[in-house]
Amino acid sequence: MTTTWDASTFDAFERRGWTGLDAAYADGFARMTAHTVAPLLDAAGVGAGSRVLDVGTGPGTVAAAALARGARVTAVDASPGMAARAAAACPGAEVLTAVLPELPLPDAAFDAVVGNFVINHLGDPEAGLAELRRVLRPGGRLALTCWESSDMRATAVFGESVEAAGVPVPEDLPARGPFLAGFADRAPAFAELLDRAGLVDTGARRVEWTHRVDPDAWWASVVGGTPITGSLVARLAPADAARIKRHYDLAVAHYAEPGSTTVALPAVAVLAAGTRPNT
Repeated sequence: MTTTWDASTFDAFERRGWTGLDAAYADGFARMTAHTVAPLLDAAGVGAGSRVLDVGTGPGTVAAAALARGARVTAVDASPGMAARAAAACPGAEVLTAVLPELPLPDAAFDAVVGNFVINHLGDPEAGLAELRRVLRPGGRLALTCWESSDMRATAVFGESVEAAGVPVPEDLPARGPFLAGFADRAPAFAELLDRAGLVDTGARRVEWTHRVDPDAWWASVVGGTPITGSLVARLAPADAARIKRHYDLAVAHYAEPGSTTVALPAVAVLAAGTRPNT
């Protein structure tokens, strides 16, 4: 069966795929995405008294950091499990289960809107941005992150290992989301997307860091805590999964830290921000 990956099909896959992954994601992948939280909040101008919307809050990492700055926080996630986890981690925030591009929130309600690695999970990024602009007050700031395309080794090692193992990806699984598939040079494309959404003072920049992790733990985190890679590996015969794992072990061995059991994987994100105009 060939799946046509239009917006609604991809969104439906995402909703199914994240079911039951909240604990594994929080314990694994979310540790890597936490690196961009402070730059994200800085780009949105979040401080004491700010009315902040954290969209795609996951386990609540961004929401908790915004609360620590003295902000008034509303957080939303499409996954009920993630929303419950965020609510437990952020008792000072209002946490809702809600799905872009339709949020149950009033117009112009927030001084800042932030989303940490959310746009790459949307079937229609432009519709999602239009909704985020709607709930942002005139003069307010929007800041979003996504993964960079060429130098993001911490996740690229998985796709490359699947390819090296010669295991075909089922046609009813996406290789990546529409935003990540659509732009090779993401920083200018991301800024242009904000421009088209009607924001001003837009810009995008790379954020780089090193993700230090036990390689077997990282394999378990991505396979057990993300929908695309997890769905692929779960379907495979044990021999095929083991072949991918062997290629993965070879790939991450290039990043082994001397005298340590960890690997140092280069991680790169793009941080884009813009302002809703006053007129």
